[in-house]
Amino acid sequence: MFRLAHISDIHLGPLPDVSYRDLASKRVVGYVNWRRNRRKLLTEGTLGAILQSIRHEAPDHLAVTGDLVNLALDAELDLARLWLEALGKPENVSVVPGNHDAYVPGAFDKACKLWAPWMTGDGFTGRIDREAFPYLRVRGKVALIGVSTARATAPFMANGFFRQPQGERLGRILDATARRKLCRIVMIHHPPVRSAVPQHKRLLGIGRFHSVMRQHGAELVLHGHSHLPTLGWIDGKTAPIPVVGVSAAGQGFGGHHPPAQYNLIGVDGKAGDWHLKLTRRGLTGANDTIGDIETLDLAPQRTGTGPLEAESV
Repeated sequence: MFRLAHISDIHLGPLPDVSYRDLASKRVVGYVNWRRNRRKLLTEGTLGAILQSIRHEAPDHLAVTGDLVNLALDAELDLARLWLEALGKPENVSVVPGNHDAYVPGAFDKACKLWAPWMTGDGFTGRIDREAFPYLRVRGKVALIGVSTARATAPFMANGFFRQPQGERLGRILDATARRKLCRIVMIHHPPVRSAVPQHKRLLGIGRFHSVMRQHGAELVLHGHSHLPTLGWIDGKTAPIPVVGVSAAGQGFGGHHPPAQYNLIGVDGKAGDWHLKLTRRGLTGANDTIGDIETLDLAPQRTGTGPLEAESV
């Protein structure tokens, strides 16, 4: 059995020193949010406990679905690079960027340059930029496909973007990996389900993403952004596809969102008969105690006409 761990929304802290020049942009909004809320609830101790538990479980691979930083300051991006180096070897850790990693114009390019080893597809030797997504990594019988929805947005907005060129590239990768009879797991930051987040945080291009899934199929989608441990379903080519979210990896008790968790996904079976099991593990009490929250069988089920249907954008 292949075992994949999944974390998201790290929001590494504390913030480095911030100058007035740094705050002469959208960053002033994020800085106020950090001072009022996130610095109290996103803690290094909690994140450390989550990572220690993951190391104890010794999964075959780790997926990180974005928002490693807060304001995308240069010092934050450098710190995240050091954190990734401590987290694991690039071949064992796959990262996709989130909206906070592209918080202001230019930040996305810097993040790509610094974090490239963890966002590079197998055998790819080119530059890591928007055109390098989605990337493909094959580990055993699993295809890990990293999609980027990260783009700088206006103040008070946190939307993601899934454009046609990336959709076309994703379709080709999904077809190629299907021919190889691999279990296809798509990693993306913004949840590709309707009503998963407020309008100012939603994925623009969600209808396009759903169209790609219906035409080409996948076995699982992992996302972050909502800070919620969710499970939804979207239509695939031959069967509905489970869409799995996760709590923020450093989230403590007392906020509006559930405390920190990580997902542990077991993949077994073969093409046409994959068996996926999801175990959520996270904070269960004081002193950063980590334990099992729930275990779910990700067997396909029909989506019907509920709130997770595709939304045209």
